[in-house]
Amino acid sequence: MKCTAAIAALTMLGALAACGEATKREGRAAAAAPECPALPKADYAWIPGASFTMGADGTLPEEGPAREVKVAGFWIATHEVTNAEFAEFVKATGYKTLAEQDPPKLPGAPPEMLIPGSAVFTAPTDGNPNWWRWAVGAEWRHPAGPETNIAGRDRDPVVQIGYDDALAYAKWKGKALPSEEQWELAAATGGADRNVPVGKDGKPRANYYQGTFPVRDMGTDGFTGRAPVACFPADDHGVHDLIGNVWEWTTSTAGAETNVIKGGSFLCAANYCARYRPAARQFQERGLGTDHIGFRLIDTTRPAPAAPAPDKG
Repeated sequence: MKCTAAIAALTMLGALAACGEATKREGRAAAAAPECPALPKADYAWIPGASFTMGADGTLPEEGPAREVKVAGFWIATHEVTNAEFAEFVKATGYKTLAEQDPPKLPGAPPEMLIPGSAVFTAPTDGNPNWWRWAVGAEWRHPAGPETNIAGRDRDPVVQIGYDDALAYAKWKGKALPSEEQWELAAATGGADRNVPVGKDGKPRANYYQGTFPVRDMGTDGFTGRAPVACFPADDHGVHDLIGNVWEWTTSTAGAETNVIKGGSFLCAANYCARYRPAARQFQERGLGTDHIGFRLIDTTRPAPAAPAPDKG
């Protein structure tokens, strides 16, 4: 964990409290989880280049002011990187994530924060009002600590990944991480509503928190935790889960030690967080993985699709 101050980092995570892991259990839903369709055959989708209005003039100051940006076309992964995919990388390279390495010896840090682990969200109680805790032994194989695991969850998005971990995986695959501008263009032009992640029928179109956080997640979307990737319908580009499920790293910086993450997560609720919109953004300590942040890739080597032949009719 390459943090300037681990304690400060955990304090900063309070801004994301509504978007973390609500309980220790790695449970699925209040009711039985829906049957997810097969993974998409296409691994990447083409996002045509465009000039578009990035950001919003809303009530969240980090989103504004709205501004015009121009982005060249690019290929983006149709789903987030999964546990199974990250396991292949670790098996091939022996890579150890930041959460598995010794944290820096920071003055004033409690003893548990001097042992490898990571940040885990736990619903507040009367006896413990803190929503974030340092879980010794929390890492991608054990997202909420040693008592949890990812057995049977190969298709879930990998979490507890710091920014450098995501970069290392991308380099191994010969790919890259998206910039904030690329990510937002993909989401904004894919048909996502600028305000709420629901379809015209009023049903959830993404994995987010339905209910009043943190009292009760009604699980209307079928999940009260991370969902398998591509379980929800693809957007107009053929891309899944840009909105909801887990936050996603971008290469855009937001300070000396932070990068922008996008998309919100499965615990973003209307009454708190509500950052499940294309324009929403949050700042995250690069060296701190959590149990609600993942990532996806872009392919910078694949050529643009051929232009359609002109109609001679």
